[in-house]
Amino acid sequence: MEPRERLEIILRPAGGGVYVVSTGLAAQQALQQALYGAPDAQGIQAAWGRALDRLGSARVVVLGVPSDNGAGFTRGANQAPAALRAALLAQPDHPLRAADVVDVGDVRVIPHLLSEGMLSAPQIAASRAALYGDAATALPVSPLALTTLALDALATLAPQAVPVVLGGDHSVGWPAFEAAWRRHERDGGRRLGLLHFDAHTDLLPHRLGVDYCFATWAYHANELLGRDGRLVQVGIRASGHDRAHWEAQLNVRQYWPDGLAGRSVDAVADEIAAHFEALGVDALYVSNDIDGTDPAWAAATGTPAPGGLTPTLVSGLTRRLAARFPLVGADLVEVAPPLAGEVPGEPARTLRTALGYLADFGDLAGVSRPGSSG
Repeated sequence: MEPRERLEIILRPAGGGVYVVSTGLAAQQALQQALYGAPDAQGIQAAWGRALDRLGSARVVVLGVPSDNGAGFTRGANQAPAALRAALLAQPDHPLRAADVVDVGDVRVIPHLLSEGMLSAPQIAASRAALYGDAATALPVSPLALTTLALDALATLAPQAVPVVLGGDHSVGWPAFEAAWRRHERDGGRRLGLLHFDAHTDLLPHRLGVDYCFATWAYHANELLGRDGRLVQVGIRASGHDRAHWEAQLNVRQYWPDGLAGRSVDAVADEIAAHFEALGVDALYVSNDIDGTDPAWAAATGTPAPGGLTPTLVSGLTRRLAARFPLVGADLVEVAPPLAGEVPGEPARTLRTALGYLADFGDLAGVSRPGSSG
């Protein structure tokens, strides 16, 4: 199966990855009509096809993964890709609206599933029949496996593009980073540094027997890097162990907010850059969990934690480090628009903060700002 054909089977036009039958259907259709400037499903499909036609010249490809089945306490992040795109419609000069950005749409999410390893053979067969009919019986069915498949196809179709993945919960950090590692480190000969913003470490080897989820993805990413110090975590403050434990046990580098107080963005960026340089890093992946940011700027998330980072610090570190180590991939996760409705100004404030972080990614990938992707 050709990569383009694979994308057309495993993805849906932007905003269409959440499975709806009646509840939410009208809102989904209205968003897609606005995104694609089309009055009906046929027009949306045609416009999506024209977007995929532009992949060869893309500087950024945007992939939505509207899945929160790998989350823990409170959910709602499955609605983030749609909400972020709706917010982008009001910002025609945003970098992700540039002509050399291609939104390839959403992974087709069965909301009860997460990874193939959690499924029985009969369940995989039944879900394949539901998703694909007779079209492609060998394809995976879970959100994480489909994310891997989509990113591998995009590596072929858009070889110069930086993938930006919109979660969903942080489970998607695993296939997103792993795809970047295979493409740029294993097959490309580069050495990736992983810059991870989060209130939580996500460093469990498994959670309740589940290997890949929001609480474990960074553990597996660190294993992929060989536990050699190239995972740098910023914003950690909600953990059962202190910084010394994680650094000693897993050889990661952590910056907790209390240790950042009074330090300039430049000083912290220079310190992380020197750390990366000493390890031979020459490319950067950024995983940004919105709960790394303080709830004053981002309360609409599943596990907000007080005492967090400012957007100025997050953006400053992202931009300074990616200016020294080229950005090869990024994800933004755990935005949960249905949550924090009791907080005045939410979820609009969280969405504005998230769009700022997405602007960082677009600018760092060198998109042709300003302009509209149409």
